[in-house]
Amino acid sequence: MSGHPPAAGPPEETEDPSEHGRWRRRAMVAGVAGGAVVVGLLVYAVVWYEQQVHAGPPGRQVVVEVPEGFSANAVGVELAEHHVVTSSLALRIYDFFHGTPVIRAGGYALRANQSLASVRAALAAGPDELVVPAGFTVSETAARFAELPGHDGSALAAAVEQRQVVSPLEPPGVGNLDGLLGTGDYIVGRSQSAASLLSEMTARFDGEAAAANLDSGAAALGVSPYQAVVVASIVQKEGVYPQNLAKVARVVYNRLARNMPLQMDSTVLYSEHRDGGLVTSADLALDTPYNTYLHKGLPPTPICFPSAASLDAALHPAAGGWLYFVLVSRDGTEAFSDTLAQQQANQQLAKSRGVG
Repeated sequence: MSGHPPAAGPPEETEDPSEHGRWRRRAMVAGVAGGAVVVGLLVYAVVWYEQQVHAGPPGRQVVVEVPEGFSANAVGVELAEHHVVTSSLALRIYDFFHGTPVIRAGGYALRANQSLASVRAALAAGPDELVVPAGFTVSETAARFAELPGHDGSALAAAVEQRQVVSPLEPPGVGNLDGLLGTGDYIVGRSQSAASLLSEMTARFDGEAAAANLDSGAAALGVSPYQAVVVASIVQKEGVYPQNLAKVARVVYNRLARNMPLQMDSTVLYSEHRDGGLVTSADLALDTPYNTYLHKGLPPTPICFPSAASLDAALHPAAGGWLYFVLVSRDGTEAFSDTLAQQQANQQLAKSRGVG
């Protein structure tokens, strides 16, 4: 045997732990960290969304107006600006899963910090705002009341008929609230009764009448406060535009002073529950207390709710001897005259302009 050690061969190639090992460890750590970030973000998103969905408790009431043609996204932004929801994005996500409701234009009575489910339900139900324009009647108001969520128009009509609410301006035995309810916008609660709304509306008109000094103004003209409101309602329907109101009022008083029939189409239309339109010879032959072609004097009740401007015109008629008027321009201007001959000339002028 030889005592020499075997000859050494070439060294084996081994992996350098200082490079590839570190790279693998770093990749594994990065992957774990990245996954944790994603999971963390998902958890945060879920928690955030649940907080938006179940917001509360509700805060103060706010009225959000939704204009005609507003998109659902635009409504969401409006709700966020009024602090009804804290995020319009969360509302869009909620609608994505639950369906976007059809949103009608109008005013919605909501509360700050509402849950998304309650907001969506309120939007789907429809507006809470009752808009009563000047020129409306009780029957027209009842029809619009019926469009509000949770309400029935027949309940409002019944409240009037059953005398659940009586205006202090009503003469004994009249039993008609036409002309005696305030116009404008009302927010009607889902559980609010028709009688409660009527009380609010009569109170608003009473305030307007007091501000206009109805009692003293009517006395100065030789009419009762209720009669002045009747005149104001005719002025509202016949004058329409501000430039005509005080002159129409003067025509009414001049005709009353001469014991002439008022001959107002609007009173005839009221007896037929119509708002505008052609008045025919058959209409003029109807024997009702509101046919001011057949019966002299004022009709027994107002024929609509007058605006504050019409009430002011009825209490402060323009000075003049006019007995007639007719629409002569498409901008609503009416021509006033003292004689029938002048009236007939104005009618021809109106016809030549295509408005007669």
